[in-house]
Amino acid sequence: MNLSKSLLAEFLGTAWLVFGGCGAAVLAAAYPGLGIGFAGVALAFGLTVLTMAFAIGHISGCHLNPAVSVGLVAGKRFPLGHLLPYIVAQVLGATAGAEILYVIARGKPGFVLGSFAANGYAAHSPGGYSLEACFVAEMVLTFFFLMIILGSTDIRAPKGFAPIAIGLGLTLIHLVGIPVTNTSVNPARSTSQALFVRGWALSQLWLFWVAPIAGGLLAGLIYKVFFAETPAPASHAVPAKPEYEPLPGTAAGD
Repeated sequence: MNLSKSLLAEFLGTAWLVFGGCGAAVLAAAYPGLGIGFAGVALAFGLTVLTMAFAIGHISGCHLNPAVSVGLVAGKRFPLGHLLPYIVAQVLGATAGAEILYVIARGKPGFVLGSFAANGYAAHSPGGYSLEACFVAEMVLTFFFLMIILGSTDIRAPKGFAPIAIGLGLTLIHLVGIPVTNTSVNPARSTSQALFVRGWALSQLWLFWVAPIAGGLLAGLIYKVFFAETPAPASHAVPAKPEYEPLPGTAAGD
């Protein structure tokens, strides 16, 4: 893994997630007569991850989310030493995506920042849900998001379909979670919007770090303990004869 290339990929990918997902919420969700609503915003978030998984999955793994990186570390799928650099790149990328969105959004006459798609609980929950309900929602939704990621990228899973499963999984998560918290399941995404809204959004930001990371950590540990493939015992069988004969003077496979 080339770490510098991976960090750049994570930066760009997380910027796309925030610009695409939060952009759909800020610019298109309530557009008079043509608004895309909750379903459209949910699909936008799913599409950002699906498209980036194909675009940068082979470069960085396409985490785009500190909770995902933590879950993959817990599941022994990602090195602990790369965790902090990944999180920094993700938060910076998310902030860049939010900045681009802000520049565009304020170009409309009469622009009011409002919630700017920030995440919140209690009085700042779209549906008025309590702190406890919002914490449970964020933790459980992130847990299942990581289970989808870990399962669909398992070596035993069908090849090439993981981005589709992950993108659709995130769409479903948003369909459930938008009325509750505006759906985070991603501390970088929450941080980027809170930096612009400030005030209540920054004071409530702790929940959108603690709950998603707890859910990701739990999923990583459970998948590792209960579902990871157990290595087969070492075999002392005689190697099979190669399917071809080596050229004279060379070793097989040279």
